[in-house]
Amino acid sequence: MIEIVPVILSGGSGTRLWPLSRKHYPKQFLPLVSDNSLLQDTVARAKYIVSEADPVIVSNNDHRFIVAEQVKEINVQPGAIILEPCPKNTAPAIALAALMLEDRDTLMLVMPSDHLIINNEALKKAVYASADYALEGQVVTFGIVPDHASTGYGYIKASTALDTDNVSFLVDKFIEKPDGKTAESYLSSGNYFWNSGMFLLRASVYLDLLKQFEPEIWNACQLAVEKSQKDLDFVRIDHESFGCSPSISIDYAIMEKLVDAVVTPIDVGWNDVGSWSSLWEVVDKDDDGNACYGDVYTKKTRNCFVHSENKFIATLGVDNLVIVESDDAILVASRESVQSVKDIVGFLEEQNREEGSVHRKVYRPWGFYDTVDIGARHKVKRIMVKPGQKLSLQMHHQRAEHWVVVQGLARVTKNDETFLLSENQSTYISVGMTHRLENVGRVPLELVEVQSGEYLGEDDIVRYDDHYGRA
Repeated sequence: MIEIVPVILSGGSGTRLWPLSRKHYPKQFLPLVSDNSLLQDTVARAKYIVSEADPVIVSNNDHRFIVAEQVKEINVQPGAIILEPCPKNTAPAIALAALMLEDRDTLMLVMPSDHLIINNEALKKAVYASADYALEGQVVTFGIVPDHASTGYGYIKASTALDTDNVSFLVDKFIEKPDGKTAESYLSSGNYFWNSGMFLLRASVYLDLLKQFEPEIWNACQLAVEKSQKDLDFVRIDHESFGCSPSISIDYAIMEKLVDAVVTPIDVGWNDVGSWSSLWEVVDKDDDGNACYGDVYTKKTRNCFVHSENKFIATLGVDNLVIVESDDAILVASRESVQSVKDIVGFLEEQNREEGSVHRKVYRPWGFYDTVDIGARHKVKRIMVKPGQKLSLQMHHQRAEHWVVVQGLARVTKNDETFLLSENQSTYISVGMTHRLENVGRVPLELVEVQSGEYLGEDDIVRYDDHYGRA
């Protein structure tokens, strides 16, 4: 039996799907094409392909609790959740997983967490049909059979067939995103495939290639893993060591330098869900070509994507628009212009506005909070704490808080005092007071928090004790 371990990369930010996808809650965690998130669909796909192996997930440190919670929701136990302390692109991320698997010298099936694949069975067949090449020490990549002349993807040009059934080919070269005319010629030639970002290779082979082509990455990652620490369900990679690694993709670091890379073409209903227009292409639409979600009414509207989270949206006499409403932002764009959504995120970051990176509703390991109102000297939050969970023991230098329980049973700590609060009861936390909130009931604890003070930023917090290992 061939041992294959799926390695799932979950470090992306997905800014082109703003305002739903943001830095601190990117697209892989969103249920865009099914009831599950893209990450959950990827993990489930990995278990379908390799049922006997637990997937290794490489994640941004800021997303660790979201990853753990979403994997738990689909009843999958990961082999490891490796936490990148800072983003360094795919080559170092894969190196971390390879170093963790080096002793077993297993095959790694590297998969992005934020892509859509409809035909899992076809992908499974392609993986096992390519496994012998990977076992022999070659690096296998999977090329998507193109169904149109896309200018949004990189391409792989195939050369010599490696078998009589034309399952796999040697790679001639990797090509950057082409212009329209060039993409048309690629489509008609039949030997160009979209670069999927999926790979099958030995862990030891990958590390040897890094030593050869990118020794700085190998050195930094090897030291970072040596100094890593186990924390709950996570493997914390050493920040200082990993920070010394160059930031580079596996394509630039390894694939474009190989002379014997293998490409296996696949036709699996793949889409990278890289923009609102690409999402519109793959979701169900009505007879007028509209994809509508939430409280939406359309009339004389064609080929639009309309998504409402909270508000009623009505469209009349419009074509080819993307309209996306979230708690704190609305996007209106032509479908032809949505590749430039990242420019909006760039503008928000330049202005130091939170709408570019965080949602109004922010998820925490204990639950979430939703900021429902903000003024010059006040902020109002709706807080939900899951049963059995608790916030850190903390203190604020510049704000006071008033808690009102709406549902559930709370245990409250204020300095040396501990007491229970139930529905319709409240308490006041003054500036500088040590405090903690805990759900000791069987149902979600819901409360309203009113903050007041000169400064209400989330960084005004001193943690004395935390159940989740946060600093």
